[in-house]
Amino acid sequence: MADRQAAQIPDLRSLLSSRGRGGLRARGRARRGSPERFQHENTPQVKDTIVQRTDHDAAASRMSAVELGYLEDPYARLFATAPTPRRFPIMNRGTYIRTSAIDKLVNKFLDSNPDVQKQIISLGAGTDTRYFRILSKSPRSSLLYHELDFAHNTGHKIATIQRTPGLLSQIKAALSSPDELEISEDATVLTSPTYNIHAIDLRNIAADPPPSLPNISSSAPTLLISECCLIYLTPEAASRVLTTLTQRLIPEPTPVAIVLYEPIKPNDSFGRTMVSNLATRGIVLETLQQYPSLAAQRDRFRDAGFVDGQGAAGTDFIYDAWVSSKEKERVAALEMMDELEEWLLLAKHYCVAWGWRNGGDFRFQDAWTTLKGQTNE
Repeated sequence: MADRQAAQIPDLRSLLSSRGRGGLRARGRARRGSPERFQHENTPQVKDTIVQRTDHDAAASRMSAVELGYLEDPYARLFATAPTPRRFPIMNRGTYIRTSAIDKLVNKFLDSNPDVQKQIISLGAGTDTRYFRILSKSPRSSLLYHELDFAHNTGHKIATIQRTPGLLSQIKAALSSPDELEISEDATVLTSPTYNIHAIDLRNIAADPPPSLPNISSSAPTLLISECCLIYLTPEAASRVLTTLTQRLIPEPTPVAIVLYEPIKPNDSFGRTMVSNLATRGIVLETLQQYPSLAAQRDRFRDAGFVDGQGAAGTDFIYDAWVSSKEKERVAALEMMDELEEWLLLAKHYCVAWGWRNGGDFRFQDAWTTLKGQTNE
């Protein structure tokens, strides 16, 4: 389930205050005949298609943030499927915080115990460019990277890689031999000793036996990433996915952690509007009511076996506490933001959460000790 910038919705056009670009009530309803009016087409196939398409929103939002200077990502344009619409400033800032916060957690993980091979498994990666950005900084790293997504999305990504010589050469440069890179006949699966793209419906990962996922290491310290991915599964299915990953594919005593980005607070007025706006587009956040707060996210990880530590922080807290004063000045100078109240509301309704299980000599808290998670609501 693709990298879900759509969950960085609500549709901000309908959330701006009456003194901004449009009223909350006036623009919060789908127009009659709109192609986004899916509420009566709720078959499983339609729901899956809607979720798959959110990856296009992800690529567009990433490009908007890159073009305006919020993020540095030379690979974003390669995966964009259409001309980039300019996002509202509060959405660009949200994309910036989401990406930079996860990058910080990922980079600290990679920098710890540098001589140890590590593994990243990205759930619903879609067109995410993180692997290529990591590779550009460390072309011969011992990182083992996996991306899991619907075949529709993996096919699109692999097609882009195949027609982009620079991407193919980067992947091959990290291998002992170019022949180690293999692409399936239907071009939906890519495998190698370093980078793998798996075509899979995550709901099937808990099958008995689990589906084959080539090259996953059961012994390397592993970081799972879910950027608005697990939230599209039912709470039961999401729990089964985590249990399968942490008990069967990455069993104890292998150290494993998770970094997750999701919306929270669905039950206040802003949250209810957010959920309603998404519903008019056919997007249902299945686990939102189950994990509506920072505390619920931390408890969720503890229950899933990440027993050695948990953290969670709203994106408003992350911007205040994780971003340096100098960087805040740079970001603030990129665009005029006159919707400060709306920005604070939006930022409070999204979080980054993380949890870990140590193993052997590898301790995730050694990597993340300086990152403070908000403990109050």
